[in-house]
Amino acid sequence: MFERIAVVNRGEPAMRLIRAVRELNEEHDHGIRVIALHTEDERHATFVRAADEGVVLRDTGTGIPYLDHEELGRALRESRADAAWVGWGFVAEDPAFAELCASLGVTFIGPPPEAMRLLGAKIEAKVLAEQTGVPVAPWSGGPVRTLDDGLRHAATIGYPLIIKSRSGGGGRGIRIVRSEDELADALERTQIEAQRTFGDPVIFMERLVEGGRHIEVQVIADQHGNVWAPGVRDCSVQRRNQKLIEESSSPALSPEQDASLRESAKALVKAAGYVNAGTVEFLYQPTEKLFTFLEVNTRLQVEHPVTEATTGLDIVKLQLHVASGGRLEGDPPAEFGHAVEARLNAEDADQEFAPAPGTVEFMRMPTGPGVRVDTGMSVGDTIPPTYDSMVAKIIAWGRNRPEALARLRVALRDTTVVIRGGTTTKSFLLSLLERQEVVAGTADTAWLDRTGVGADADAERNAGVALIQVAIDVSDAEEALERAAFLASARGGRPRVSHDVGRTVELGYRGQVYKLTVAKVDPDRYRVVLDDRHVDVAVDRLSVLESRLTVGEERFSVVSSHAATSHLVEVDGVTHRITRDEEGVVRAPAPAVVVAVRASVGDEVEAGQTIVVLESMKMETAVRAPHTGRVSEVLAVVNAQVDAGAALMRVDPAGDEAEKVVGERVALPGAEAAPETGRALDVLGAMQALITGYDVTAERGRQLVSEYETARAKLPVDEPELLHGELALLTTFADLSELSRNRPTSAEEQSDEQVHSPREHFHTYLHSLDIEREALPESFRGRLGRALLHYGVGGLEPGPALEEAVFRIFLAQQRTADQLPVVLALLDRWLTAGELPAGALREELAEVLDRLIVATQLRYPSVGDVARAVRFRYFEKPLVEQARREVVDRAERLLTELTESPGGAADMERVQALVESPEPLIRLLGRRLASPPSSNADPVLEVLTRRYYRRRSLENLRSFLLEGRTAVTGDYELSGEQLHLVALMAQSDNLPAALSSLAELVAGLADPTHAVVDLYLSWPDRPSDADELAGRLRDQLAEVAVLRSVRRVTVTVSTPDGDVETLTFRPSDGGLAEEDVIRGMHPLTAQRLDLWRLKNFNGRRL
Repeated sequence: MFERIAVVNRGEPAMRLIRAVRELNEEHDHGIRVIALHTEDERHATFVRAADEGVVLRDTGTGIPYLDHEELGRALRESRADAAWVGWGFVAEDPAFAELCASLGVTFIGPPPEAMRLLGAKIEAKVLAEQTGVPVAPWSGGPVRTLDDGLRHAATIGYPLIIKSRSGGGGRGIRIVRSEDELADALERTQIEAQRTFGDPVIFMERLVEGGRHIEVQVIADQHGNVWAPGVRDCSVQRRNQKLIEESSSPALSPEQDASLRESAKALVKAAGYVNAGTVEFLYQPTEKLFTFLEVNTRLQVEHPVTEATTGLDIVKLQLHVASGGRLEGDPPAEFGHAVEARLNAEDADQEFAPAPGTVEFMRMPTGPGVRVDTGMSVGDTIPPTYDSMVAKIIAWGRNRPEALARLRVALRDTTVVIRGGTTTKSFLLSLLERQEVVAGTADTAWLDRTGVGADADAERNAGVALIQVAIDVSDAEEALERAAFLASARGGRPRVSHDVGRTVELGYRGQVYKLTVAKVDPDRYRVVLDDRHVDVAVDRLSVLESRLTVGEERFSVVSSHAATSHLVEVDGVTHRITRDEEGVVRAPAPAVVVAVRASVGDEVEAGQTIVVLESMKMETAVRAPHTGRVSEVLAVVNAQVDAGAALMRVDPAGDEAEKVVGERVALPGAEAAPETGRALDVLGAMQALITGYDVTAERGRQLVSEYETARAKLPVDEPELLHGELALLTTFADLSELSRNRPTSAEEQSDEQVHSPREHFHTYLHSLDIEREALPESFRGRLGRALLHYGVGGLEPGPALEEAVFRIFLAQQRTADQLPVVLALLDRWLTAGELPAGALREELAEVLDRLIVATQLRYPSVGDVARAVRFRYFEKPLVEQARREVVDRAERLLTELTESPGGAADMERVQALVESPEPLIRLLGRRLASPPSSNADPVLEVLTRRYYRRRSLENLRSFLLEGRTAVTGDYELSGEQLHLVALMAQSDNLPAALSSLAELVAGLADPTHAVVDLYLSWPDRPSDADELAGRLRDQLAEVAVLRSVRRVTVTVSTPDGDVETLTFRPSDGGLAEEDVIRGMHPLTAQRLDLWRLKNFNGRRL
């Protein structure tokens, strides 16, 4: 076995050899070393790092170093290799290089030069095939050197025909000609490409067989005459002769056809004296069941892994085995199962598969049963425009074809490769694998070119999500600049910020312009608006490039990267290019050389017309006009190198805007309506965003109040989840208000903090975001820590999370006025909500209300007032009512004792206790009046009288029954006049009789004009309107002559339910008039309040 193998290749082929050698070394302890030949630019590439040694291929100025025999010879000598492995591409089919190796004493791991020339040169191979009886299509019979030759052969062969390079491969150096008009250009361009790519301009022509399947047989032969044909592959899914999907075995062949084809291939290579691995290619027409020989690839094929997967062989190890003289013993292993391979290339399917090279920023390859990945790339590697665009081969094996295809689709979806400045064909491959023609195995070699499917298949699926992702990314980037400017101003001692609530981002997609508004409502949540439709989006950022977006209940896996003017966004495997650019600017899709400029300034161009031709990775790419219009500027220069995104031309749109539109307008994805509780919680979340300084406008805040009231009304008032949500929102406002308070509290004024407010401390903290450095008090640390928790920041360690939090806190402080309607609405709702459940919620609410009152007492007293009202309702009022009940219960007990045991020694003590009671006892009157008649006077009247007149020196006070009704009389002096008090309890249904009794009592006084009358009246169905009540009482009182002359009559009307109304009448113009300024209270109470000062005002009761 060899000791030192030089790999004359790069990327994935080089890694394939390195892997095989490592396994051989592990299995047989060979100690083989691999020396990578590489360019200076590839010094840090993955394959160079993986090799045991490396030798630099110098740039001699003669072209690609991998094709420079002189430089390769120098490098081989320097490497001291005893064997050279070439893989596929470059010099893999170059017999002159094999001879160079022989001259250096280096074993060429491949066929002999003579066999390579015979079979590798497609012309000679066709001749041999004809000699060995292999059927071939009508062809030129030899090289085509001139246009005249071509015209002559074309006349014999017929159209359509195909022009091929003798040394071509990999789909290069091939052009289809369908008419004589295309022949001259096709001949010239194929010769040029063949010379540039393979160093051999010789071409030939053959009849184009359409509707055929590309079938190839893997062969390997040893130096002892043994030939194996271990596998048959189907490579029919092609685009422009480039293989995209390969599988083994072919679903189009019967077992008999498969076996026959293997025998033909073995006979052909054996006749040619072939040694090592190779591939014999055929075209098969299923309808006619005919095979036509295409060519022999005298090298290992890219798609060899599908044969390895179905046979268990390692063909690279077999190459080393036979090159070192080993024998192929017996028959090859039988195939088992099915394998399918997809080539993942750095190409842009949306730009007609233009090369899209660049630096690999992120790479995640799939794993799983039956999945294999062959790649030569890793993060940091550069895919240059000079070489092949392949990134990786994804191979899936299954017990049968459906399982293999399923595994491949899953593997591709799990594959993520991000190329800075470029893209991959992942979306295109996934769409291909879902096509019925691929699933059924009926696609022929021209199917893709004929139908054009794949590139645009499902192109707009989840495009709305891609627009959302880019809009959020752009918005976040702009906010980051705002935040940096804010922090810079804060370090200078004057924090300031210019921030609009909601940011408009203008994007382009497939010829249409989209204006999205992005509002950040949480560190990871956004509201995005497009075309009067909004969605709420949650973003889970998995890495710099990967995200998981949740819209409603649906989740999307997103990978997003951006270049100077565009973003590539992959959503669930489908890639979308979103632009941010000037309208009309046409840019290069990838680094390339300008080959031709097909339009000039002033030219009218149609949408889709080729305006510039670029060349990259040995492929020409047509750059097309994005819309119909006029060329206003040409920036591209022929033969100039341009970078990805470079401006090539400006085409001003003309005519109807619809002319430049590709596809239907994208709409934002829908979100299912949330259940009522979820809806209410969503609204609370939006309110929380407003409170914490995120992007919610004042108008939106008012809408949220209305929406929440509507949603809340449909749910139980004691819904625990919502109560906790409301409390959390109030807690947030309290915490932020504490931090923004602009004056110390009275307690702080007594401490070391008397000079500075929390707001001043916060602005000081913004200088450096370091509490110790700014020597801030411990109390501020606590306030800041509580505020930061609402932003998911649990510590004070510097970093992006802390910077965003303080930025939002500052914004919240600027927009407190916008937050007040939300806070006041919630507090108002708590004033009318049901009782609080027992437990921690009550304690939390009490604490929050106390803090709200303190934090808002100076700047926002309205919040403090409502917070006090809520606190009173839930915490103070119950205590007051309990105390009141205790007082009333004691009063009723004392009255009962006075009623049941009149004349006792303790009567006066009981009466005095009732007089001094802190609770008004007037409401007891209704129940006492509704009680059955008693043989004794009701003590309540004496108690009420003594309570009202306790500021007067009552004399001659006595309580008695007046015609069965309780009455009280007494005298007192007022301003030198002796007044006579008469009080009576009565029922409304016998009021006239009561008034008659009262009149006799008053008339019997020495001077009725100095009488004051208190009438306590039970009226269960009294008029609810106070004015009506006053009118009816006045009329009835006025009918009693003596009452029209007394000093005043005060009537206290009560009901059994405890409702009380007090009205006072005084003589006026021969009648009675109500003193309405004191309606609702006894005159003695009004005197204590000095309401007499309002007697000359015309007041309106509220």
